[in-house]
Amino acid sequence: MISSRVVNVPKIIVGVDTHKEEHVAVVIDKVGARMGQLTLPTTNMGYVALERWARTLGEIEAFGVEGTGSYGAGLTRFLRGQGHTVIEVNRPDRSTRRRLGKSDPTDAEMAARSVLAGVARDQPKSGVEDVEMIRMLKSTKDSAMKGRTQAINQMKALVVTAPVELREVLRGLTSSQLVARCSGWHRGQLDTPTTAAKFALRSLARRYTRLTEEIKDLNKELARLTVAFAPMLIDSLGIGPDTAADLLVTAGSNPERLKSEAAFAALCGVSPIPASSGKTNRYRLNRGGDRRANAALYRIVIIRLRYDVRTRTYLERRTSEGKTKTEVIRCLKRYVAREVFGILHEIGMRHTFQNA
Repeated sequence: MISSRVVNVPKIIVGVDTHKEEHVAVVIDKVGARMGQLTLPTTNMGYVALERWARTLGEIEAFGVEGTGSYGAGLTRFLRGQGHTVIEVNRPDRSTRRRLGKSDPTDAEMAARSVLAGVARDQPKSGVEDVEMIRMLKSTKDSAMKGRTQAINQMKALVVTAPVELREVLRGLTSSQLVARCSGWHRGQLDTPTTAAKFALRSLARRYTRLTEEIKDLNKELARLTVAFAPMLIDSLGIGPDTAADLLVTAGSNPERLKSEAAFAALCGVSPIPASSGKTNRYRLNRGGDRRANAALYRIVIIRLRYDVRTRTYLERRTSEGKTKTEVIRCLKRYVAREVFGILHEIGMRHTFQNA
């Protein structure tokens, strides 16, 4: 008779503290005992080594990763591609660091313990496919718009301080007229303040023109991607490609990670915050959440107040009840968040079904 011995494989949780060049991982078991530590490079070979090392210590239940949207994005995509559960972990707060100190192994261990305790339980954005493409283009477009605004502001400031004969020529021109006028100037010898000002204005005007063309190209591709990925979102009143891009980037390419429309509203900073004490019963403005998504919801509400009869009727009714217009807009942003969540949830379910 041959006897077999049952080997109990422990279930483990891996916490990872992420950095630009290397990550630090610490493994704990289900009772919180520390089992090992590993430093790995931020390369595909490093990610493979981490997974193999963790498997030698036990059955992997989850990875708790800090910075899943920045330094930990590559590792997160790799682990999810291997079928592992990845939990997004916030960096330790100041009180924890004052008690335990600050080191990479300590942060990695705290990440694992946050998962074990259930403090961290949110799934990260998947960072793949269409929404990641939209995020990269939207980020590039935003920086181009910021650069273009800086260019025209600097041009106007230069006109104010330019020599009087140049200022008289450019005074009163609109932004487009100023750019057209200055970009056509020829470069001359820089021997007077006037020629130096003309050269600087010419350079800024041409920068403005280049960035305008870049923004047009990015807008075209953003429109194509958002229409292809979320046509129902674009079909909603007040939602264009730019606004849709902000909302999609906030939700991520796996919106099913948002468990309810209340969670999405909190993520967008439009959920009311209780501020009651004693005999008072009131709510205050939520200043948290993703401010880009919050601004996107505000733009939708403003457009609907102008073009949608139901929205205007709601504004009139609530103002007659004593609400201010600002308070009504906050209520409308909450309703729009509920509508957008329904669309995003349907999009997520459709893409999950297609990829199954």
